Amino acid sequence: MSNIVYLLEDDQSICELVRCTLDLSDITCRCFSTVKEFTQAMARMLPDVVLLDVMLPDGDGIEVLKRIKTGNPEVCVIMLSALGKETDKVRGLNAGADDYIAKPFGVLELTARVNAALRRVQKSSILRVGRYEMNVEKMRVTRDGQELSLNNKEFQLLRYFLQNEGKVLTREELLMGVWGYEYGETRTLDNHIARLRKLGLNFETVFGVGYKFIAE
Repeated sequence: MSNIVYLLEDDQSICELVRCTLDLSDITCRCFSTVKEFTQAMARMLPDVVLLDVMLPDGDGIEVLKRIKTGNPEVCVIMLSALGKETDKVRGLNAGADDYIAKPFGVLELTARVNAALRRVQKSSILRVGRYEMNVEKMRVTRDGQELSLNNKEFQLLRYFLQNEGKVLTREELLMGVWGYEYGETRTLDNHIARLRKLGLNFETVFGVGYKFIAE
């Protein structure tokens, strides 16, 4: 199972460092430099862990943290900040952060803390939507108690749809959210949808846009 981390950080050098570091541990990191971009991505797909700077060009990281925890309390948030005083850490933790790492940080410590956060998230990663129950940690999904046989990409695709049940998802959103690229060959997506439909899953085709999943 691929692990998804979102990083909201306007310093591109830090973004590249974190992305490359997590990639070595097979953790997918998607970077955003503005609150607007980050918020749009959160609306499309929830990550497992968020790495969040405090000082941002178009907003306050603490306020972003509060919004995340209000709307999606299950998302683990680790603050990454140059504000390293004890009072700054206490402020972040009291606002709902699951962890706080002061800059500059060591890449080994960062990886260890992200992995620890992922372990905590995976222990409680049970999605229940309609007739479906998905155990993200064990990569197991059932419908009405009957297990569905899915390969890795089918599992990730269904997970994306369950997290966005009832929403119309564009092809670009699905390609980015599951395969990691925004533009490309859409036949792969269509083939995976066709395979899931053969298993009895209900996908509506929205012509010219994408698909909508209904968890009856």
